[in-house]
Amino acid sequence: MSTTLTSKGQVTIPKQIRDALNLAAGSSVEFAVNPDGDVVIHKVGARSNRKPDRFETARGKADVKWRTDDLMALLRGES
Repeated sequence: MSTTLTSKGQVTIPKQIRDALNLAAGSSVEFAVNPDGDVVIHKVGARSNRKPDRFETARGKADVKWRTDDLMALLRGES
């Protein structure tokens, strides 16, 4: 089954796929590329055993509040 990419990078998900994933207007979907290079689409919340994104797990974890100038001086070795 194939579809055509628009100039805006949009595609229509074929009805068979929408029905199989129980997608309706406004449903959230997630795209991934597997090791073989195939694109996989998942309904958001449908997979509970999904490995967390390494960046998502680290988001908001920093507890040191650096000012940009202070951090840059430290990284550059300035006094």
